[in-house]
Amino acid sequence: MVNDDDVRGPRTGVWFIGARGSVATTATVGALALARGGTAPTGLVTELEEVSRAGLPALDGLVFGGHDLAGSMVERAQELARSGVVPPETVTEVLDGLAAVDARVRPGATGAADRATADRLEQDLRDFRAEHDLDHLVVIDVSSTEPPSPEAARIGSLDELDRALDDGTAALPPSSLYAYAAFRADCPFVEFTPSTGPHVPALEELAKARHLPWAGRDGKTGETLLKSALAPMFAMRALDVRSWAAFNILGGGDGRTLADPAAAASKTATKAMALEAILGYPVDGPVRIDHVADMGDWKTAWDHVSFEGFLGTRMRMQVTWEGCDSTLAAPLVLDLARLLARAQQAGQCGPVAALGFFFKEPLGGASHALTDQWQALTRWCADLAAAPADAPSHGAA
Repeated sequence: MVNDDDVRGPRTGVWFIGARGSVATTATVGALALARGGTAPTGLVTELEEVSRAGLPALDGLVFGGHDLAGSMVERAQELARSGVVPPETVTEVLDGLAAVDARVRPGATGAADRATADRLEQDLRDFRAEHDLDHLVVIDVSSTEPPSPEAARIGSLDELDRALDDGTAALPPSSLYAYAAFRADCPFVEFTPSTGPHVPALEELAKARHLPWAGRDGKTGETLLKSALAPMFAMRALDVRSWAAFNILGGGDGRTLADPAAAASKTATKAMALEAILGYPVDGPVRIDHVADMGDWKTAWDHVSFEGFLGTRMRMQVTWEGCDSTLAAPLVLDLARLLARAQQAGQCGPVAALGFFFKEPLGGASHALTDQWQALTRWCADLAAAPADAPSHGAA
């Protein structure tokens, strides 16, 4: 067995919020299998030539840890194997490595945001980086979707946030508290969920002060990926989209979370915004997400598009997308860890616009169209190819 602590050369930490969930577990299993030559890098954008030229951290130099509240990565991996999400033989091959990662998972945040919790989360990150002699450490939120948090958006300055944390009155959701701890520990942050995360004025100020890059929001893995590829087709052919209805059914933990209307509001908002941004006009059409427990980690999305052509002729397109959320998302979070670590090496800070390719709500970017986003990503990678790649960044204590 290869232990990731035995790996020499540059080492990049990947710290998952929601480490024992399906996405983080699948990503960890996949990375361990890749390091052993037990699987192909299918689905990894960073293994494509146009992106890999950026000078990215090696896959076999990734070291994993995380925060969570309960569960076991080993048990979750075995559940995923039984449901056909990951091959059982792959889980068996990496079981020892997965158990070692699971032992590094620390208790997550519970209750209200306060100074003691923020300090504890920050110290967990600092301890992990020191223990494993990491050159960089990227924090990635793949936890359950939170309801929208308008109160967090009203925290206008870092001083105001620090005072509220000291008083125990900070109106921060957990995702934003994790982002605060990450930035304080000089770690780049990825908000892979529709939760608020670092998209708070005070946290953006903190990231800028610590000169840290971050990325988000809401990973684009399935039905919205399809929209971002197909909607430009209608725009470029001057066809008038009259309605675009999207219906999603899914099981698993994500499905259970999104059965709550408050949590679903965050997801449907990010799923719906791409169409108007691409087409340039509002489009009628609901976005619906329903939980079907029997589906487990699988998801089916059905899109019904009504459009108008020459002489006002009405036409329709229907598309069905069936996929596994965890195995669609897992390679993307590995991609983002490598890309954001490279961005930090190159001295970048703030929301990285070029990483909008990976998100439903591309913070820091302008276009929602997939081809435009791909071109922006590959141009950025070409620029990074000429940037320094050998400067560890542990930041200030």
